[in-house]
Amino acid sequence: MKAIWNDAVLAESDETIVVEGNHYFPPDAINKAYFEESNKHTTCPWKGLASYYDVVVEGERNPGAAWYYPQPKDAAKQIKDHVAFWRGVKIEA
Repeated sequence: MKAIWNDAVLAESDETIVVEGNHYFPPDAINKAYFEESNKHTTCPWKGLASYYDVVVEGERNPGAAWYYPQPKDAAKQIKDHVAFWRGVKIEA
């Protein structure tokens, strides 16, 4: 699977984990050059506290376009530190 935004491959892996229709990419599948920490956080009742990244490609910023769970609840422990995408990021095989 690949995560693509503005023609850049943000992440690529054969080992994504699908939760609620979202592909979560392993941490080592992420091209860190395109990611900047965000101060955005949200809470999921069963996964826990999510942290976000802004995605930046060739000077264009997509705020909060990627999220991950650094300390997920037990029910979601399999996606610890895995990164998922939204806000126009395309996921394709």
